Amino acid sequence: MTLVAAAGFYLFRYGLDRPVAATYALFAAVALGGLAKIPGTGRQQAATVLRLLPVCWLLVVVGTWLSVRTWSAVVGMLAVGFALAFAAVGGPRPAGAAPGLQLLYILPSFPPYAPGTLPERLIGTTTGLALFIAAEALLLPEPSPPSYRARATHAARTAAHDATLLAAPPYALTDLDIREAREAGRSLRSLMVPEAERPAGPGVRDRALAHTGLATRTLLSRLVQLPAAPDGHPGPEVTAVLQAVARLATATATCLHAGASPTAPYDDLVSTRARLSAASAGPLPTGDSTCTGPFTPEGSASAGPPPAADSVRGTARAPEFPPAVLRRHAAVLEIADAALAMATAAGLAVHGRHAPVRIPYGRFWYARARAPVLWWHRARGHAGRRSVFFQNAVRIALALTAARLVAGLDTLPHGFWATLATLTLTRTTMDETWRTIRLALAGTLAGALVTAGVLSLAGTDTTVYAVVLPVWMLCAFTLGPVKGVGWAQGLFTVLVALVFAQLAPPTWRLAEVRMLDVLVGSVIGAVFGLLAWPRGAHDELRHAAAELLRRAAEIVVATGASVACGGAVPASSGVPGHRSLQRAIILAESAYAQFQSEPVPFGGAARGAGLRTVDWQATLMAGHHTLWGADRLLTPPLTGLDPAAAGSVSGLGERVAGRMLLVSAALDPGADTPAGRIPLVDPALEAPGTEPPGAPRLYYATVAWLDSLMTDLRRIPRGSPEAP
Repeated sequence: MTLVAAAGFYLFRYGLDRPVAATYALFAAVALGGLAKIPGTGRQQAATVLRLLPVCWLLVVVGTWLSVRTWSAVVGMLAVGFALAFAAVGGPRPAGAAPGLQLLYILPSFPPYAPGTLPERLIGTTTGLALFIAAEALLLPEPSPPSYRARATHAARTAAHDATLLAAPPYALTDLDIREAREAGRSLRSLMVPEAERPAGPGVRDRALAHTGLATRTLLSRLVQLPAAPDGHPGPEVTAVLQAVARLATATATCLHAGASPTAPYDDLVSTRARLSAASAGPLPTGDSTCTGPFTPEGSASAGPPPAADSVRGTARAPEFPPAVLRRHAAVLEIADAALAMATAAGLAVHGRHAPVRIPYGRFWYARARAPVLWWHRARGHAGRRSVFFQNAVRIALALTAARLVAGLDTLPHGFWATLATLTLTRTTMDETWRTIRLALAGTLAGALVTAGVLSLAGTDTTVYAVVLPVWMLCAFTLGPVKGVGWAQGLFTVLVALVFAQLAPPTWRLAEVRMLDVLVGSVIGAVFGLLAWPRGAHDELRHAAAELLRRAAEIVVATGASVACGGAVPASSGVPGHRSLQRAIILAESAYAQFQSEPVPFGGAARGAGLRTVDWQATLMAGHHTLWGADRLLTPPLTGLDPAAAGSVSGLGERVAGRMLLVSAALDPGADTPAGRIPLVDPALEAPGTEPPGAPRLYYATVAWLDSLMTDLRRIPRGSPEAP
């Protein structure tokens, strides 16, 4: 940063005598290299800034032309400020670049209105960014961390190893294998992955890569939890499925590593899964069903023709198999489903919309959509007051607009600094904003005193400032990020004084102006931090998680009824209930991501302690597992169950949904929400011997899904006294 900023500034200020270009070269480097928090190594940051060059040019042009009037500059600040902040929905890179891009609009939007200097401004901006890109790409290279694809490749190989062990004597995993499987799954959690490597973008490949990680984690978890065979031998059909899973997991790892297609192992697993599902065939009578109404689920026409080999339902009675065997068969079918989802997602992640594997629409709805559609879908999903991205964009846009308005109406000297203070000091929670402001004001005061002393002693001798500036830059760019916002503001106060002292005759009053501007910007940031969602993601996470569980409960009830009645209740992946749950998951995931970076909420540590005792990841997994299980169980054709099995499935679904509603109420209680402990162990799901006599395989598949949802619910409380 010191090399780039000093080189660009001195080149134009003293080499070419272009003070405007010198200013823009310096602040372009500071904006994208210092103020922006673009994740990744130097080369990754350089690539991001290179792609953002046209955006930077556009911001300088728009800011220059809109500065003709205060009202146009204010309107532009509102629109540009919101758009740049809301771009965070695109992932960590646009989110990290947004503050720097805001600065590139703020700088030209202040007087003087000088469109004639626009070419010089663009030349300075381009030079500063070009130097920054070159320095990040070439100087002091950093080792690259493992990519998400590499992590997923390792996890898929681990799954292949575990499936191979489970398919051969002694048909069990060792303690070391279990630990390695859990570690491989943990490595795919977003919190364990550097921001630059997280597949968080709205495009097909990023969505599919995130889906690959989720499916691989699910596969590893199900392999570890597979119950032992009752008689010590799993049977040929189960062994064949596990061997096919191992082959598909190996092919998936090869696909992620080298791009090879996993089509042949995919088809192999589909056929072996169908044989296990159809073992001990015998048609299930449907005339005794107690359900009423049509048996064709709404939306089944769009789901494609009824799959023969790809069916997991096995509605045949299997009286020769005891319930324990059928439970294990259901668990093995769950493993096969996770492996197929992993392979499909990996194919999409590597090959995009032209993936060679068969794509089921419901779970992979994004597979054939083009990039603009997916961007629109992502933006529309967050275009509401319940999205933390929307809240953050509104908060910072209003604060920047107010700062620009105050600077324009009151002719605040160097009003640019007031707006910059608002940009850098406004946080997502009121507590964090207030703490930041206190430190920033203290640092600015110290920096102003140092500035006044330096300007008084050096006077108009620019040689002193030119010599001191690079040394001070090195101190500011090194100590500021390490020591915190107070040090950063103090050092930056002296730095800008050293810069402007070389552009115009300086006086000690420059320090006074800087202090006044930071104070005004801090007050504006504090006001909007208090008025606009002062608790940040803390409240939204509670609400989003509770809403997720409520939507999941609706789908659980509808799915149980559909399985029981053969489709009398429409609950396929194309109905609005699934879209509502998908949106609830998106909002909960974004709130959780912001929650991780926020301090104790407004109101003190005691109020925030309850949120820290909740496993929010388990809540998100419950939503994903609800979608996946419903999509799998409701694949046509649906033939229904006999009255005993139908009544049992419907009752179990209602009980699990009831637990979900109770947990949602505990996460986001109202004023009169009843207090009490929530039983999260259901004997009907846990105890053996409670199955209806002669229940088909579809019954056990449904019960296994409901049991996995109860496992997710049990993981939500962490055992603290405040937990439900």
